[in-house]
Amino acid sequence: MTNYLALIYTEDMDWSDPQTTMSDGYVEFNKAAAAVLRGGNALHSTSTATTVRVVGGQGGDVLTSDGPYAETKEALTGYYLLECADLEEAVKIAAQIPAAWSGGTVEIRPIVEFS
Repeated sequence: MTNYLALIYTEDMDWSDPQTTMSDGYVEFNKAAAAVLRGGNALHSTSTATTVRVVGGQGGDVLTSDGPYAETKEALTGYYLLECADLEEAVKIAAQIPAAWSGGTVEIRPIVEFS
């Protein structure tokens, strides 16, 4: 079995807002895909992001900036860790993530596991 990271890109979300709740689609997906889910979470809005860069190589000056590195229409808003037999199964599961069919996108990447 291979682990895949399903990166969820949607409009930026503010999960600290009490009005923002997990949609029924995600609740249903979590139940339906429970056999292959190995983890997953929503991410705070991009306004909470801090970008870190080291200038001058390891041990050099650490520079930070608020927000994401790149501005985009869609933001990385969450992820799932999937354990699937192969890419075909991972695509089938990812197609059921509500972002994939409700205006967002889902990027799947196999995870390199170091011993």
